Amino acid sequence: MSDKDTGSSFGIGFIVGAAIGLAIGFLYAPRPGEETRELLKEKAEEVKERAVEVAEKVKETAAEAREKAPEIVEKVKATAAEAREKAQEKLKKAKGQTK
Repeated sequence: MSDKDTGSSFGIGFIVGAAIGLAIGFLYAPRPGEETRELLKEKAEEVKERAVEVAEKVKETAAEAREKAPEIVEKVKATAAEAREKAQEKLKKAKGQTK
């Protein structure tokens, strides 16, 4: 699992946990039933909106990562090729010194 996945999973888990905590808090609060149900309904709507926002953010982040992936792969390939060339040069120098 990548760090980005962990972050989005944490965010979703946090929102769900907060919603459950609020619901339990409202159920134990000393309010009339109708008022408690109305508060739960309002908070559920807020949590739903936040969940939609988090989902959109995750989609945007994934799209950005997909766009950047080919560029990153090319940079890694170039760096690896450069490192390979330097290693071959050092190996040639080392072989030349041992003779």
